[in-house]
Amino acid sequence: MNLDKKQIPKIAPEMFEVVGNQSQETDALAKKQVSFWKEVFYRFSHNKLAIVGSIILIFIALMAAFAPVFSSYNYEESVGLYNSAPSATHWFGTDDLARDIFVRAWEGARISLFIGITAAIIDLIIGVLWGSIAGLAGGRVDNIMMRIADVLTAIPYLLVVIILLVVMEPGLVPMIIALSITGWVNMARIVRSEVLKIKNQEYVLAARTLGANNWHIIKRHLVPNAMGAILVTMTMTIPSAIFTESFLSYLGLGVQAPLASWGTMASEGFKALTSAPWRLLFPAILISVTIFAFNAVGDGLRDALDPKLRK
Repeated sequence: MNLDKKQIPKIAPEMFEVVGNQSQETDALAKKQVSFWKEVFYRFSHNKLAIVGSIILIFIALMAAFAPVFSSYNYEESVGLYNSAPSATHWFGTDDLARDIFVRAWEGARISLFIGITAAIIDLIIGVLWGSIAGLAGGRVDNIMMRIADVLTAIPYLLVVIILLVVMEPGLVPMIIALSITGWVNMARIVRSEVLKIKNQEYVLAARTLGANNWHIIKRHLVPNAMGAILVTMTMTIPSAIFTESFLSYLGLGVQAPLASWGTMASEGFKALTSAPWRLLFPAILISVTIFAFNAVGDGLRDALDPKLRK
């Protein structure tokens, strides 16, 4: 049945009413653009445990940088009080050579953090290059490179480190080399898996079509887009290196006197556990708190960079 046009009412814009001013809110939301890294920072800043870990790490870094400088004692200086308990003068007490443990603890923080961060950076460089090349090349090159990584993984990590330290003699540089000799394998595996997911994306294929070489693709496309996994892995590598250094120094394979690290201080303090327990207590607390802080920050970064949590 056909209706006469005169019978159809005309619909005018005035007949509609916007409730709650939603149109303006929609326009505002449409104009609002949040970058990926701003969103990551927002989610990370709302993770209370990660913020606590960040504050602890900042505090430890500042104390390691400035406490030995502004202290009235030197980390190898004898103050004349042997195995003195913590007091207002010596906050962490003294050891069997009458050295101030407070200064030695923060001097040890410098060495432990330096070893951990340096080993993590070396693992980052080697692992990113190895994993990127293996993932991008694929085929026989990928198979050979990852079988080499499998061989290194099959050998117990601590066994390799101990053997290298025995051969090279204990010290700061040998410790870093020993920690880095196989520590990069985990980073390489993670980067390779990320590259395998990214290398067939449209923008990578477009770059290759336009004549970009492999190095350009790795530097401009693969590594930046795998940065989330790389950062999380690195934050987990640093506490692992610090703990391994402390363990090896405890066994006498770490840095040698007069240098001090948390591991050497714990080794020395264990010998006086019954008579001067504070000598073991303070380096053990610093090791535990630092590893906890790095793990908290790593977990926060992992959650912040998780694409499933993006809104």
